[in-house]
Amino acid sequence: MQTGLPNNFNNNNKILSGWWTKAGKAGTPNPEPGTQALKTAIMQVTRPVIFVHSEGDIAAAQGGTVFLRDSLISECPDDGYPLCAYTPRLHPEDLGDPLFKKTHGLRYAYIAGAMANGITSVNMVEAAGLAGMIGFFGAAGLPLNQVEAAAVSLKQRLKDRPFGFNLIHSPNDPQLESALTDLYLRHGIRLISASAYLDLTLPLVYFRLKGIHQDARGNIVCPNKVIAKVSRVEVAAKFFSPAPDKLLAQLLDKKMITPEQAEFAKFIPVAEDLTAEADSGGHTDNRPAISLLPSMIALRDRLAAKYGYKKPPCVGLGGGISTPESAAAAFAMGAAYILTGSVNQSCIEAGTSETVRLMLAEARQADVTMAPAADMFELGVKVQVLKRGTMFPLRAAKLYELYCRYDRLEAISPDQRKILERDFFRCSLEEEWLNTRKFFAANDPRQTNLSQIGRAESDPRHKMALVFRSYLGQSSRWAVRGEPSRKIDYQIWCGPSLGAFNEWVSETFLEKPENRKTVTVAMNLLVGAAVVTRANWLRCQGMILPTGAGTFSPTKLSELYELIGDK
Repeated sequence: MQTGLPNNFNNNNKILSGWWTKAGKAGTPNPEPGTQALKTAIMQVTRPVIFVHSEGDIAAAQGGTVFLRDSLISECPDDGYPLCAYTPRLHPEDLGDPLFKKTHGLRYAYIAGAMANGITSVNMVEAAGLAGMIGFFGAAGLPLNQVEAAAVSLKQRLKDRPFGFNLIHSPNDPQLESALTDLYLRHGIRLISASAYLDLTLPLVYFRLKGIHQDARGNIVCPNKVIAKVSRVEVAAKFFSPAPDKLLAQLLDKKMITPEQAEFAKFIPVAEDLTAEADSGGHTDNRPAISLLPSMIALRDRLAAKYGYKKPPCVGLGGGISTPESAAAAFAMGAAYILTGSVNQSCIEAGTSETVRLMLAEARQADVTMAPAADMFELGVKVQVLKRGTMFPLRAAKLYELYCRYDRLEAISPDQRKILERDFFRCSLEEEWLNTRKFFAANDPRQTNLSQIGRAESDPRHKMALVFRSYLGQSSRWAVRGEPSRKIDYQIWCGPSLGAFNEWVSETFLEKPENRKTVTVAMNLLVGAAVVTRANWLRCQGMILPTGAGTFSPTKLSELYELIGDK
């Protein structure tokens, strides 16, 4: 019989100590040989995979009964077939840590991460929530009134379904972090994604501990949950630990918590869960996922044992996840959930321009680079951005070079000043300072020495930093708005994972950005991860699979739901 299998396929696949039989069940089909039958069996993730030997071929069986040698039946019955390999069903909802899904009321262990400037938009968060996932609204970089409008809208749209908001570390503007925290508490936002933190802050810890209490059974209940996104183990250790005494003392002094609540705080970690952030778009340390995630899980285990948590934090993985193989690898390494960012930015629900979506759809893995970050410019912190089709990375690096070389705007050489005014700001540096001052007057109304304007007027180098940061900040907004005259200056946060995604979806319906929807992408990754995982289980049983078995191609959402038995 011609099966399309490699010549050594039958001889090298081991026969397990077991067999399969119809067991007298009417309607059970005979095992089906051939490459396509094997591939189809692996693809049908809601059914077990049963591979048997049949007339010298490997065949896929359905239904019937599987017996192992150590079962009560010790010999293969006359109507039995020797068993080659078996894997159970693996619905995509079974991937990840069940504790994580139970804690947050999820069907799928999947997070659509919080891309700043509202790129992870209200529509994207709603789509994820309705599909049984979590979406985090990208609040970073937005004025408070826009964040508040998003909070009101999502509370109305999703009601009790899970969703969250981003809280980004703002070392240059701690008042903004406090204002965002107050806004979230005022509107009953119970879940935040804490990102880019270098250390714990008072507003973050206050959010976590607000409303902490003990129930009738003596369990400590913490209504507010923090999912931290961290790339460094020393920072992760702070989130895995209880709130430090220093911050608890400050909260007590300010009467923001009670002494009883301060005691409760000693028995819970600051983070409900933590995302190990690998090589992602935006703020990243470009850490390799394959070494980062195991380190974070091991650290979690040590600190959970040290503090005796009743519920240790779950650890997920973000950064670099954009194909079924990368999603499967994350779950195989023990990730409680996966988090995506860059791939979502090219979806139609993303709060960015059509021009950006088209640019992202053409990106390849080498088309990204690191550039100075607007929010932590003075600290030398960098973000990962798209370099193809934009001069932003080079221009941002030039600004940081000038910041390190000069102590004030007036000291910049005439040649460099001419380039800045002509190509970067398209106005004089004095005019750009007036524009910058106007911005902070509207967004930082504290007219004190602690305000950005107050500091700039007393510190020329800080004034220079604010002017340079104005270019960095505007560059991302130009991209979001699709400002045509500023396309060369677009700052587009993006990791190499998007390039891998584009390569995977090439020549499929997902190649076109207008077909990319958040849930369609998510379900392709999850179903694909289930297929890849089952293929690997078969290989671990000694199966040599035919070429292409266990790979997954982009599939329309309706077909995916039909495959997994959803309506």
